[in-house]
Amino acid sequence: MQKRTLIMVEIALMTALAFMLSFVKFPGPWVQGGSISLIMVPIFIMAFRRGWRVGVLTGALVGIVNLMYNASIIHPIQMLLDYPVPYAVLGLAALFAFQNSEGELSVGWALIGLLFAGSLRFLSHVISGIVWFGSFTPEGMNVYLYSIGYNISYLLPEILITLVVLYILSRAQPDFFQMKKTTPVVS
Repeated sequence: MQKRTLIMVEIALMTALAFMLSFVKFPGPWVQGGSISLIMVPIFIMAFRRGWRVGVLTGALVGIVNLMYNASIIHPIQMLLDYPVPYAVLGLAALFAFQNSEGELSVGWALIGLLFAGSLRFLSHVISGIVWFGSFTPEGMNVYLYSIGYNISYLLPEILITLVVLYILSRAQPDFFQMKKTTPVVS
């Protein structure tokens, strides 16, 4: 029971940290949403530290909090594709959280997990962009290419910055990223 409480506290703290980090933004030209921030770092930390279930839960909570404070809602499905879903899928990076021979997180595999999960987030935003924000596509331009280009323009830099931050953290505090055995928080 004490371990479960500790995990719930970690989830709450990392959700709050992600929300605060979402306000530390790098400027850009995105008028229909999107920004470069460090919002993904705490989600990946929880995924690599506690596993995919806790990572997905943390991501979903980050998406819901982001929805409550920064929402642009056109349709209920668009709301899901732009808020809880793209952040929840980031927790799936833990599927690549393998330990090396010293019991530490294998940084190479973790980076692959980060790229995999970041790609899933990208896909969610692209689908939303095609279906609900296609009207913003400049005349004569393919809506698919516009959504891909628009979303990659902020997500690729955000993924790369997150990758660098997590790499630095993993080198400075490798014990922090050792996979902890968890009791599932969600049934």
